[in-house]
Amino acid sequence: QVQLVESGGGLVQAGGSLRLSCTASGRTSNRYTMGWFRQAPGKERDFVAAINWSSGDTYHADSVKGRFTISRDNAKNTVYLQMNSLKPEDTAVYYCAADEIAPGSSWLKWRSSRYDYWGQGTQVTVSS
Repeated sequence: QVQLVESGGGLVQAGGSLRLSCTASGRTSNRYTMGWFRQAPGKERDFVAAINWSSGDTYHADSVKGRFTISRDNAKNTVYLQMNSLKPEDTAVYYCAADEIAPGSSWLKWRSSRYDYWGQGTQVTVSS
C-alpha cells in the first residue's frame, strides 16, 4: 500500500513561487509514475505533470509548461513540483498521485482514473 503525503501549499501573490513536496512510502519498486493534479472549486481534477520515478522522464501540461517543473529525489522518496510565475488561475487543491507501471505499458498517464494512490491534497491560493 503506497502512502503519499503532500506539503508546501499556501498563499502567494501572482508572479510568486511555491514548491510542493510529495513524500511516498510503501513502494515495492521504482516502477512508478508519479503525477500532480489540481482541482479548483466546481471543476474537474486536471493533470499538471508526471514523472517516471525510475528514469526521471517528465511530462507537463501545456497550461503549466515553462512555469512548473516536476522532479524527484530518490534518496528522500520525494517528488517535487516547483511552481514559478504563479497566476490566480493556478489556485486549486493540488494532489499527488502514484501508479505502478505494468510491464510493457507506457509510463505516461494523464488521466486521474489511471492512478491508484492519492495524497490528501494541499491548497495553493494565488492572489492577484
